[in-house]
Amino acid sequence: MMKYTLLTFLLVIFALVTNGQPKSPLDPVVITSEKGKTRVYTNENGALQVNVSPKDVARYKAAGLVRYRDFGAKGDGKTDDIDAIAATHAFANRHGLLVKADEGATYYIGGKERTAFIQTDTDFGTAAFLIDDTEVQNRNASVFTVSSDLKPFRLETIPSLKKNQQKIDAALPGPCLITVTNTNVKHYIRFGLNQNNGSAQTDIFVVDKNGNVDKNAPIIWDFDQITEINALPIDEKPLKITGGRFTTMANKAESKYTYYNRNIAIRRSNVLVDGLEHRITGEEDHGAPYGGFINVGDCSYITVKNTILTGHRTYSTIGAAGKPVSMGTYDLSVNRALNVSFVNCSQTNDINDNTYWGILGSNFCKNLLYDHCTLSRFDAHQGVANATIRNSTLGHMGINAIGSGVLLIENSTIRGRSLVNLRSDYGSTWQGELVIRNCVFVPAGGKPVSADLIGGSNSGQHDFGYTCYMPERITIENLRIDDSRHPENYRGPAIFANFNPGMTDASYREKFPYVITKEVILKNITTASGKALRISDNPFMFRDVKVTTAQ
Repeated sequence: MMKYTLLTFLLVIFALVTNGQPKSPLDPVVITSEKGKTRVYTNENGALQVNVSPKDVARYKAAGLVRYRDFGAKGDGKTDDIDAIAATHAFANRHGLLVKADEGATYYIGGKERTAFIQTDTDFGTAAFLIDDTEVQNRNASVFTVSSDLKPFRLETIPSLKKNQQKIDAALPGPCLITVTNTNVKHYIRFGLNQNNGSAQTDIFVVDKNGNVDKNAPIIWDFDQITEINALPIDEKPLKITGGRFTTMANKAESKYTYYNRNIAIRRSNVLVDGLEHRITGEEDHGAPYGGFINVGDCSYITVKNTILTGHRTYSTIGAAGKPVSMGTYDLSVNRALNVSFVNCSQTNDINDNTYWGILGSNFCKNLLYDHCTLSRFDAHQGVANATIRNSTLGHMGINAIGSGVLLIENSTIRGRSLVNLRSDYGSTWQGELVIRNCVFVPAGGKPVSADLIGGSNSGQHDFGYTCYMPERITIENLRIDDSRHPENYRGPAIFANFNPGMTDASYREKFPYVITKEVILKNITTASGKALRISDNPFMFRDVKVTTAQ
């Protein structure tokens, strides 16, 4: 019984890490150009067959674009148009043509397992796309996948890597995204209700054609051994996706970790998504979680801007510890990706409404950015190297992060339980600096709580697979703490939460020592309550932290 229980736990964790998004080859689409009508059908082998008459081929190439109606899409909101949509993109990919949706059309996409692969600029315009998830053949099959025709290849000559290594010895065709794994080392051994046995050591970085590592996204781990290392050539020409009014009719599945990935999966570097909207209808008192409508993975240089998203309703299930847990469910998901920016993005539902889960989940990323965003959450789940939040408002789930490098928060309003929550399920670790400038902190969105700026916990008794650190230096300048609504006997806001209530004197022993912050620099901190900022409810734990108040 224990063996099957463990297997179930591992399957759950795999779903969480990958969000159920398997790597799959392009759907088989057979394109011919024979005399007769242009038509789309499924052949006897189940492949999508597209015949485009020579006359139409010439016409589309001369125009430089194709439309979904050219391949039989009705756009009436009732007829399932996914085959026509997939066929349009397959033809456009072959000939390098722009794809344009028809203005005013509503494309219904049913539960058939069919993915449209986007490799050319696509203008969804004001067209609507109705994605029906009530009866789905394969919940892991994306509706659209933004892909490259460049093929990954394995690097066989690199036996090891060092943290901050500046160059790899490899013959490359051009700039490449390098992903490296050592299955013999486990990191992110999760603690708590969703406990697990960790993930294989992994890293992702960009190199130029000579193997020089991009210094802005350095190698962050020592790899004494490598079990797999791959290079994915980077498309240097940008691909642009604009517009689109997408609506998901939510699934009615059992509430368990069976993630739905009926989404736009971005698996190509150098992509801009501009002006997209995504809404959700039909959510009930149960349902399976979602792995991100915009799902970014294994790529670099991605920008999502001027985009409206929707938080998913929170459902609960029984977690790995055998107790009820709320399931993460996302409209944005970023996994193993570098240099991903969200600019001027917002959501349709209230960012302070905790019946909806926080909108972003991410793993194994570097250089994430929110700029001019109004969203319910920023989250770095299994680590981010360098993250910036600026000119933004974060809602009820606030900022959650573990990782390394610099976490910069500026010109923003944060309405979470803490100003920054260092995720305790991964050891509340940040190996680097935390910088907060020109911000407003509204603890718990204005609920009467005792405010902590830096939240988290680490008992020093759990092995997370790495040494856990608090930010070595924390700089906070021009912070307004709106703690006007506070509980009775409130003693004022604390810099640090009580990270380890057991550590109250020198007799406490940590099996896995937690490296405490060395220095906190404060400048112009004001509180609505009039109460001064203090170190922590656990002054012993932070007794050696140097706190400097700058003039």
